Amino acid sequence: MNLEKNIKRIATNALINEARAVENLTQLINEDFERCVHDILASKGRVVITGIGKSAIVANKIVATLNSTGTPSLFMHAADAIHGDLGMILSDDIVICISKSGNTPEIKVLVPLLKRRGAKLVALVGNTESYLAQQSDYILNSTVSEEACPNNLAPTTSTTAQMALGDALAICLLELRNFTSEDFAQYHPGGALGKQLYLKVGDLTAHHNLPVVNLSTNLKDVIVEISSKRLGATAVLDGKKLVGIVTDGDLRRMLEKQSDISNIKAQDIMTKNPKTIDQGEFAVKALQLMQQSNITQLIVKDGDEVKGFVHLHDLLKEGIV
Repeated sequence: MNLEKNIKRIATNALINEARAVENLTQLINEDFERCVHDILASKGRVVITGIGKSAIVANKIVATLNSTGTPSLFMHAADAIHGDLGMILSDDIVICISKSGNTPEIKVLVPLLKRRGAKLVALVGNTESYLAQQSDYILNSTVSEEACPNNLAPTTSTTAQMALGDALAICLLELRNFTSEDFAQYHPGGALGKQLYLKVGDLTAHHNLPVVNLSTNLKDVIVEISSKRLGATAVLDGKKLVGIVTDGDLRRMLEKQSDISNIKAQDIMTKNPKTIDQGEFAVKALQLMQQSNITQLIVKDGDEVKGFVHLHDLLKEGIV
């Protein structure tokens, strides 16, 4: 039990340490940060982010976030830069160099070479008096008082601060670009996230034949229609106008109450004013409506015309749920 308490205490203290460090960063957002954002927005080039060790790993993550939110970015490892990768940097680019100390040998070799390329240099650095900071056009201050590591050695809190500043930079650029969910979908077409952002209800209705009966359709034919189309329901029309829906549940409830079913028509058992969704809506909106109404299917319409059904199983199959 004491061991478990110690583990919880150690983990809690580490998280508190890192949370405080991130909160302290709010006091370090200054004019350099603002000007850096504006320069990136105005730049005709890319953002190239470099670092070494753990900072290189953080750089990769920031590059991925920027690329996915509309800011073209590249990663360049600081050690590889002096062995040919400097060729990726163009004069219109903005280079962000990530380092806790700002004084590592690799950084001291790299900085003069970066400046010769003519690109602007941004220091995302934990030491504002360092060589890197002094040579940079802008300083993004990621100073932390101590690492979460009890020896104050392993990069923990410092890398969390670097990553948080990178997120703050990306979000500023995202908002200033008016980057919408539709834009986001263009960069994330794969997986469940992408489908939530681009898959439309109309894309799913084509998978099914439309189950439909009219008001006077007898019970047997209603059951056949529901069974043959395999959606657990059928739309009920009056001419071309949607007036109701008959579901498996409606049939069960009718059988519980009625002993003579020979003269029952669709209009006798249908649910009026069924839930519908426009075919142009996102599929994720269909899921939200189903959850709100505790149902498993929606009738899909194009204006006043019934186009089909979307079923919970369709959303499960596409990975929306």
